[in-house]
Amino acid sequence: MRFLLTNDDGIYAQGLAAIKQALEEIGDVMVIAPVTEQSAVGHAITISDPLKVIPIHRSGQFYGYGITGSPADCVKLGISCIMEQPPDVVVSGINRGENVGINVLYSGTVSAATEALILGYTGIALSVDNYLDPDYRAASVFGARLASTLAVKPLALPVALNVNCPSQPIHEVAGVRITRQGDSRIVDDFVKRESPRGTVYYWQAGMTRIIDNSEDTDAICLKNRMISITPIHYRLGHDSINRDLEKLDLEGMLNGI
Repeated sequence: MRFLLTNDDGIYAQGLAAIKQALEEIGDVMVIAPVTEQSAVGHAITISDPLKVIPIHRSGQFYGYGITGSPADCVKLGISCIMEQPPDVVVSGINRGENVGINVLYSGTVSAATEALILGYTGIALSVDNYLDPDYRAASVFGARLASTLAVKPLALPVALNVNCPSQPIHEVAGVRITRQGDSRIVDDFVKRESPRGTVYYWQAGMTRIIDNSEDTDAICLKNRMISITPIHYRLGHDSINRDLEKLDLEGMLNGI
């Protein structure tokens, strides 16, 4: 089995090291991750600057390639240029902090898995619900088992899965649920400050707030100490609104142009 491993916390992140170790017990792992933290960059790709590929060594051993770009860049470059053979599964994470609700639109972790799907591969985004002192044990064990299962028994079509795990040992996890993306989101809370030279700046200090309480949503599942698995897709269309739009005089708006 071959895995392409990336993240948005950067190639030196503890979460990446945790899932790398778990994946290496079952297959070959190629780490291709941002050389610097790329949290909340969403699905950005680099088109105006060159992408540098930097071999990274840790403890005297080759560790992977650091890319001067986004998580989506890492997946594109890894599959198109770096890996000699394509991966069976693309794994992104383990992210420090949950990616639930509307926040998946901001997440570089989730975008890497979505980019894999765009390119025709199965992608898994892994996150834990603790930012300050994360425990990656459940996410690394379950994430590796899920990745190996999808590599050996792939689904009929490639899929992108957003997986959120409780920050704790796997034997303390209450269960696993297939969930839907809820409406939970970061509630903005900007802290205003001033630099020594008098320049005003703002620091985003908002935290994720659970907006809905439906049992089948990702945030509530995670709150109940269960692993949440949410299938996601790159299509963002809202077909149900088409009929309402057709009631507008769109052709009339062209008059006089």
